[in-house]
Amino acid sequence: MANTIKLLEGFQRFKQQYFGNDGRLYASMKNGQPAKILMVACCDSRVDPAILTDCDPGDLFTVRNVANLVPPCEDGGHYHGTSAALEFAVEGLQVESIIVMGHANCGGIRALWQGSDQNHSQFIHRWMSIAQSAKDWVKQHHAEDPEAAQLRACEMRSILVSLDNLLSFEAIRQRVEAGTLRLHGWYFDLAAGELLCFNPKSGLFESSQFQG
Repeated sequence: MANTIKLLEGFQRFKQQYFGNDGRLYASMKNGQPAKILMVACCDSRVDPAILTDCDPGDLFTVRNVANLVPPCEDGGHYHGTSAALEFAVEGLQVESIIVMGHANCGGIRALWQGSDQNHSQFIHRWMSIAQSAKDWVKQHHAEDPEAAQLRACEMRSILVSLDNLLSFEAIRQRVEAGTLRLHGWYFDLAAGELLCFNPKSGLFESSQFQG
């Protein structure tokens, strides 16, 4: 009960800020959202994209799932929540940037890495298999590293897997090739409070203060 009361109290503060003191922001969005940035982020409660980037309502169109994964484009199956959101963001909102933001100490990546509970998981391990190639790459290139370093490398490498998977969607690939859409890989280090951005030129995740 106390937790829900906190949320209701928070809504009152939100209402006062955006509808009480000055309601122009939401009034300007009554006919649609203006977001030009799509953020694919983890559903982890510690890494809320709007809070981390200090955004206002309407700034970000956000997709959140376990381990911030983008599946490859496919027609099989029946339910494609992340793919549907990508389609809407790119073709409906005409976003100009897509950011895949991973983070340190990701439970989804740990589940992928350990892989021991897959017989007891109905959904998680099947979903995390999207990033299997990231795990395989780390096993090959960082085999001698401590496990903590391997997990961190896997968290980062899975972001690159998702960036590659974005290009399997024709509408995204066409816009990237035309220069009207840019893809970005970000990594939030919880312990250090740092945001690292993938630099395609160096092939490394680097401090965000050096990137535009």
